[in-house]
Amino acid sequence: MDQGEPTVSGSEKTPFLQGKSKPVAFYQRHKVLVIGAAIMICLLPLLGLLALRNRHAHAMNWTSPITYPSPQGYGAGNWSASYDKARVMVGNMSLEEMNNVTLGVPDPSNGCVGVSGGAPRLGFPGFCLHDAGNGVRNTDGVSGFASGIHIGASWNATLAYERAVFMGAEFKRKGVNVALGPVVGPIGRVAEGGRNWEGMGADPYLNGILGAQSVLGLQESVIASVKHFVGNEQETNRNPISNNGDTILSQSANLDDQTMHEMYLWPFQELLRVGAGCVMCSYNRINSTYACENSKAMNGFLKGEMNFQGFVVSDWAGQHSGVPSANAGLDMAMPTTTYWNERQLENAVNSGAVNKTRLIDMATRIIATWYHFGQDQALPLGGGLPANLLMPHNYTEAKDPASRSSLLQQAIEGHVLVKNIRGALPLKQMKVISIFGSDAVQQTSFVPNGGLFPQNWEAITLQGPMLNEIASNSPLSSPPGTMNGTLVVGGGSGSNTPPYISTPFDAIQARTYENGTAIFFDSASTDPAVVSSSEACLVFINEYSSEVWDRPSLADEDSDTLVSNVAAKCNNTIVAVHNAGIRLVDAWIDNPNVTAVLFAHLPGQDAGRALAQILYGDVSPSGRLPYTVAKQASDYGNLLGPCQAHGSKSPRCDFIEGTNIDYRAFLARNITPRYEFGYGLTYTTFVYTNLQFNVNATATPDDAVFPVWTNGTTDQNSNNPAIGSGGLQSLFDSVGIVTASVTNTGNMAAAEVAQLYLQIPASTSNSSNPRTRVLRGFEKIMIEPNSTEQVTFDLRMKDVSYWNVTRQAWIVPIGEFKVFVGKSVLDLPLNGTFSTQT
Repeated sequence: MDQGEPTVSGSEKTPFLQGKSKPVAFYQRHKVLVIGAAIMICLLPLLGLLALRNRHAHAMNWTSPITYPSPQGYGAGNWSASYDKARVMVGNMSLEEMNNVTLGVPDPSNGCVGVSGGAPRLGFPGFCLHDAGNGVRNTDGVSGFASGIHIGASWNATLAYERAVFMGAEFKRKGVNVALGPVVGPIGRVAEGGRNWEGMGADPYLNGILGAQSVLGLQESVIASVKHFVGNEQETNRNPISNNGDTILSQSANLDDQTMHEMYLWPFQELLRVGAGCVMCSYNRINSTYACENSKAMNGFLKGEMNFQGFVVSDWAGQHSGVPSANAGLDMAMPTTTYWNERQLENAVNSGAVNKTRLIDMATRIIATWYHFGQDQALPLGGGLPANLLMPHNYTEAKDPASRSSLLQQAIEGHVLVKNIRGALPLKQMKVISIFGSDAVQQTSFVPNGGLFPQNWEAITLQGPMLNEIASNSPLSSPPGTMNGTLVVGGGSGSNTPPYISTPFDAIQARTYENGTAIFFDSASTDPAVVSSSEACLVFINEYSSEVWDRPSLADEDSDTLVSNVAAKCNNTIVAVHNAGIRLVDAWIDNPNVTAVLFAHLPGQDAGRALAQILYGDVSPSGRLPYTVAKQASDYGNLLGPCQAHGSKSPRCDFIEGTNIDYRAFLARNITPRYEFGYGLTYTTFVYTNLQFNVNATATPDDAVFPVWTNGTTDQNSNNPAIGSGGLQSLFDSVGIVTASVTNTGNMAAAEVAQLYLQIPASTSNSSNPRTRVLRGFEKIMIEPNSTEQVTFDLRMKDVSYWNVTRQAWIVPIGEFKVFVGKSVLDLPLNGTFSTQT
């Protein structure tokens, strides 16, 4: 063990990986240890697999199977030339230089959140790694893009790609090599999850499609670091807590093999298939072992089964061991490390604790990724990121004027209209309107004058005790739920730094200048006076969320009181909620004076401008919910809030619901939500007709053989042409198409989001946790009034498969598949069936 390794870091033990130079001597000295370790290595994967076969069994106390050694990158697909170059450079490195490129180093000359060690003698300067998946953070000269949840609500894959292209170019101009995003974990298992807003919705398929387009866009300029791998579904107890000499471990995400594949690995595989260059391992433990030293996750799933060719980086301070994390597949430790920074990897190779091939592979993966994405031609590390914005620095303009229309379109498309009665919207010509709520106006400060600004925490209330809890990784006792000002992005490392914030008040006021409308307003009171001549009362509230803590609730009492009080005095009350996640509305949604409600999500810098275009009917709202809004918090059951430690030093969270989270949980328990997944209104109406499908899916034969990653090998994939980036390539082969016709029967052009759901035949019967229909396609299409367009959904083999734990493969089941096409998971006017052939 490394000298600095903690005595408790999970249940996965240090592997037996002897050095090739002294095998006989080592065996003679440690015969009993060798034999015992060999037996454990042979048996534990089998025992772990048996534990996982029962989908919700707690066998072996959720122990993660050991998978050693780490698969070597070899240059699959278009990575070949980059690996050839990397092998040449690494072949000329000393062990010390290989060690150096794997670790983070302090660099006060720039504002990069992480800088990796280089090999200057050979021309490798290292990497500048910087936040995050929603834009460049904590600097000047950059854009405030719409957040992940907003893009998820757009259901627009083309827009996701376009956003990422512009975003990646800004990172590049700032001297960043690795952009720490996009986020496809958390998916949104926990309704109150603090970082759900960084992802794109509570469904693996939606996350996978939009996330893959984000990777493709970012990597036109920089390396994308996909995060957080894997099972990182809550902020509470995400990091170890030291208390009077005792250590409370990070919470353990305990989940079975089928749930892991069908829910949590699914989007990662989609992003790896399109060539993601970096994956960030998460803070949490997975089946009792820390993610950044979990060999089953990194060696077995990521580098073995999914054939990842890039490098794995730790979440910041997410490394908890030296030799175990290296052997388990971690390639780079950030932002600094006490485990590798004193040439420990070099020494471990010399002592035989780490095989030399592992260190060579770590360095080769890093250098190959550098070459593969053209970072050998990049700007100086962090050259456009000043270390301190308040000190004199050279201003680097990273914004592209060509991105302005895209930024506005991103902001527009993530708005979801959920209620609109009596023709409340779009607004008509009015003489008097009233505006209420602190979300309507600008926050009082946007200056980097302390530690709160970099996290987008300057406009929320964080008392001294809360700051102490944050510093010690303890759960916050009273976390804030709202922000004082227009909410355009969530908090933490996923936030961004907009050059301006267009507020609803400013945008509406600009409109009133054109049409002569008078405005009365009160942004402070929860019981404001309402001028009786007001023809519409616009109420702006928000629901905040951040990294570090999970949300205290799904609604805010003061905001609900404001809406109810205004509605009691105004019979045309229109509510807009800038929400970083699910927001309950049943405190006032049935009030007949509440005539329209918009979930405005996190639009970025053009929040007000986008909202005004929707309110005044310049465009129709076109967003759809990427999550389920319940009628009451208890409807989420055990998936409402995070798992708590309850005094345990080894807190755990058993994912006993399997794949039934969000809309699947509501379907499985037959609970009717307030607003379902995929729901959203427009200013027109659509009719669906003419469902057709041509699907030729063959049920998987019982004797079919699949390429299962073999424990104990390092280069199995390189000899198998069926394996490429993302794993088995036939999983992504088309098995047919489903088509439908959509007609705009209204009088306004609008975009419709057509959605395809499949009910896959259950492999086993589980009445307490049944299989439900699942999203397997969507298409957003603009349709003119009285026009009809055809939507087409391409089904892949993986889309009609389930994960078979025993066979360790995706299996197309025999039986009848139900097909549903429509507007949301509950509004599916077209349905049919097809059966697999044998």
